[in-house]
Amino acid sequence: TSIGAVPLELDRADAPCAVNSLVSLARQGFYDDVACHRLSTDEGARLYQCGDPSGTGTGGPGYTFADEWPVTVSHGSDGYQAPPTLYPRGTIAMANTGRPDTNGSQFFLVIGDSVLYPEYTVLGTVGEAGLPLLDAAAAAGHDGSSRLGGGTPTTPVVITGVR
Repeated sequence: TSIGAVPLELDRADAPCAVNSLVSLARQGFYDDVACHRLSTDEGARLYQCGDPSGTGTGGPGYTFADEWPVTVSHGSDGYQAPPTLYPRGTIAMANTGRPDTNGSQFFLVIGDSVLYPEYTVLGTVGEAGLPLLDAAAAAGHDGSSRLGGGTPTTPVVITGVR
């Protein structure tokens, strides 16, 4: 990335489709020169949102795929809403539109313990060497432009390539 190497440890056992999609897109160069378009430093959601080449939060690869464990019946099926759950610091999870099975190319890098509804497929963790880099960039803050909380990071985090 533009802030240094941020290693990702992907979990094919628990999220095979999400990992396969992320790796395939990365190998195709889909993420090259794509900035993490959103930083949230809010108490309950401390994360970077990345993976949208349009930079708007609405872009993607042109396809979607199904949610994978540990997603629960949290999208209101039969009127049930699962309670919020902890996404620990270092978690990588797929972002979605808020509806079931709308995973695409966007993902979260959780930089601080975050309590969110269990609607996001967890596909791995950020390697220990990457967290201090993300912390340092996040310390500069954001512009507050996102209706979801947070905004465009003041210090850009751009994916420059994938190894």
